[in-house]
Amino acid sequence: MKLVKYFTDFFNLFYPEQCAACRGKLLRQEKVICTNCLLDMPTTGYQPGIENPVSQLFWGRVNIEGACSYFHFRKLSKYQHLLHQLKYNGRKDVGVELGRQFGYIIGKSLHEQKVSVIIPVPLHPKRERKRGYNQSTMIAEGISVATNIPVDETSVRRVVSTTTQTKKTRLERWQNVENIFDITNGQLLSNKHILLIDDVVTTGATLEACAQALLRIDGVKVSIATLAQA
Repeated sequence: MKLVKYFTDFFNLFYPEQCAACRGKLLRQEKVICTNCLLDMPTTGYQPGIENPVSQLFWGRVNIEGACSYFHFRKLSKYQHLLHQLKYNGRKDVGVELGRQFGYIIGKSLHEQKVSVIIPVPLHPKRERKRGYNQSTMIAEGISVATNIPVDETSVRRVVSTTTQTKKTRLERWQNVENIFDITNGQLLSNKHILLIDDVVTTGATLEACAQALLRIDGVKVSIATLAQA
């Protein structure tokens, strides 16, 4: 083990790991994102069980228990760069690490509310094959690491491939996602409190559609968490 550590340190001396946000050198104990970038992150301070601007997005639309986001989305910021790395550049580790950090923040609240399973908003299989992974699953896995709440990525599927939500109006976003989700194993989810995960919430149309599908299952409760609030 000492030999492995020696060669790792030697390699990092010439090819240091970089922070995915600022591209600065990571210290040995840092993972993916440096401490300074984590401390500078424009966090919301929201918790899933307490009323906040994210939960208010869903008022009168879908009967969820609560919603929260880790940080505020800022255009052209290093945190937008992080999300771009996760979504388009194959940086699955960014999603896992951000999810882990988020999980440490909201974990106590999730356990108090008896959340028993984490479900990432699914991609259509064609889009997931093209990308190679579902970015929301990476976030869910990170939250699971921090909270020990299991992830279920098989009980909900996306049955319609939609066009991108970017630049659509609120009405267009809803029409674009209506009836696109299907439950494959409702009995498994019966009477559970589900934490539904996505990367960014803007109008909440996709999350609303997925939550509506889940709430058709007997006894299900749904809370929502996203990395960013746009």
